[in-house]
Amino acid sequence: FLPFASYKYKPLRLRLIPYSSSSTSKASAMAPVRFIYEQLFNFEQLIGYLVLWIGIISWLRWLTLEPKIKEILFDCDNTLVLSEHLAFEACAELANEILEKHGKSDRYTGPQLLKEFVGQNFRGMMVSLQKKYGFEIPEDEFNAYVDRELGKVVETLEKKAEPCAGATEVLEKLYKSKKYGLAVVSSSALSRVQASIRKVGQDKFFPAEHVYSAATSLEKPTSKPDPAIYLHACKEIGVEPSQCVAIEDSKSGATAAKNAKIPLIGYVGAYDEKEEIDRMAKMLTEECGAIVIMYLWDEFFDCLEKVEKALA
Repeated sequence: FLPFASYKYKPLRLRLIPYSSSSTSKASAMAPVRFIYEQLFNFEQLIGYLVLWIGIISWLRWLTLEPKIKEILFDCDNTLVLSEHLAFEACAELANEILEKHGKSDRYTGPQLLKEFVGQNFRGMMVSLQKKYGFEIPEDEFNAYVDRELGKVVETLEKKAEPCAGATEVLEKLYKSKKYGLAVVSSSALSRVQASIRKVGQDKFFPAEHVYSAATSLEKPTSKPDPAIYLHACKEIGVEPSQCVAIEDSKSGATAAKNAKIPLIGYVGAYDEKEEIDRMAKMLTEECGAIVIMYLWDEFFDCLEKVEKALA
């Protein structure tokens, strides 16, 4: 037993105790015991001081370090808002009109377009269709189709858009905590993104200037997987890509985050079939470098903690 509550602080010292075999006094007999006790006592005291100082230094370092993650960048379509199926239903009619005009017999339904071009905006999808079928749309005609599609989609979203289950609750908690900045980074046109988040009541969580569109916010319109919109958002917000985390549900969006060197949470909660969920989870992890897969929005804070630990 070591009486830590009552000891006096003494420097560590070694003291040799002469021992005489002829001595039979009680003090001499107890000298070796007292020697061991004093040395253990001083050793324990030294260790205690070391542990205390290590703890103080670690605590001060923790207080002065900036958080690794400063900004959370959310994709919109099928990540925050269930909008992809509505949008692709609206643009399937235009896609088929374009194919017919250029003598192509193939026709698409909304779900078929969604499966093949998920994560791309209409502009990017039209570029992909031209490459696939080997035709070219004049620029003026191309822009006219983009405007028509946008009008149809926005009108549909304003009537029918719904939030991804649990997303709004997570945004509210993040907004109230004020620990992270929040931004939306989408391929879709800005008016479409605004219509989506406004319809489901999520617009209040994001500063208007922190809602970004690859089709609208850039000097030269583009679409994910081009990382340009992510890099633009980071520059505008004033953070490094490594100080952000992105939440993406598609290969194109996740690839954009990866190419921008932004840590990624892959979200698969918007997919219906287990086979598709498993396939996307594997793709987002193995091909796109997702640090963790989020199956439900209820898992968000656990996933964010895993990302922060991985980056520590």
